[in-house]
Amino acid sequence: MSRKKHQKTLRPTRPNAGFAVWYRRKLESEIEAMHASLVWWVGAQYRAEGIAMDAGSPVDRLQAEIERLRTYWLRHFDDVGNRMGRMFARKVLGYCDYNAKTAFKDMGMTVKMVMTPSMQQAYEGVIGEQVGLIRSIAEQHLGNVERVVMESVQRGRDLKYLQDQLLMRYQITKRRAALIASDQNNKATATLQATRQQDLGMTQGIWRHSHAGKKPRPEHVRADGETFDLAKGMYLEGEWVLPGQAIRCRCWWSPVLPKHLQPD
Repeated sequence: MSRKKHQKTLRPTRPNAGFAVWYRRKLESEIEAMHASLVWWVGAQYRAEGIAMDAGSPVDRLQAEIERLRTYWLRHFDDVGNRMGRMFARKVLGYCDYNAKTAFKDMGMTVKMVMTPSMQQAYEGVIGEQVGLIRSIAEQHLGNVERVVMESVQRGRDLKYLQDQLLMRYQITKRRAALIASDQNNKATATLQATRQQDLGMTQGIWRHSHAGKKPRPEHVRADGETFDLAKGMYLEGEWVLPGQAIRCRCWWSPVLPKHLQPD
């Protein structure tokens, strides 16, 4: 990385906060539906079998109910992940391309946005990551629910205790979903626009620290103003990253215009 003066740059594209809000709300809606289902069905089975269940058929029936719910909700979240992942990727790609075209237009230039093999690969990669993450939300939540239920059974806890514990896990899952929504918006924007910029002939960017957050990463602060390779990112905290790719990173960059893309 290097610090060069007077480099001509294209107007940067920063993540669209509205996409993160859309993503979070969609996830929260699905998580709320899953939570309501688990509370109702597990509660009904819990009441039907009695509060103090010992080893034997009542416990087996409760586990069977949890497994049924697990199968249903994992399948449901796989479907949600596919739909949301594709919609999200389309939103981010369209936003990045529109901003880039507008920035070039403001300089008196016209560029075409073509779905190149590298762009298609990056696009499908964004979709695949969303599918995996959204499924992981359900997997983690369902695993936590099963542990809470079995612990309640073994300790002879009443239904109120179980419902309170399930509510706690629900709130934890919602917070995780909010973090995923924000981070994936930043990461997808970084990935897709870096690929598009390289397709257009740009090879470097200038790191811009967000100057946001109560505890900024020291290495990210020091990177502010440094030039880096768009194909690799910058080596910070033991890994190669683009601005916005690390968890909770809100940095961005200004793409450096090569001579053939600079206006006359």
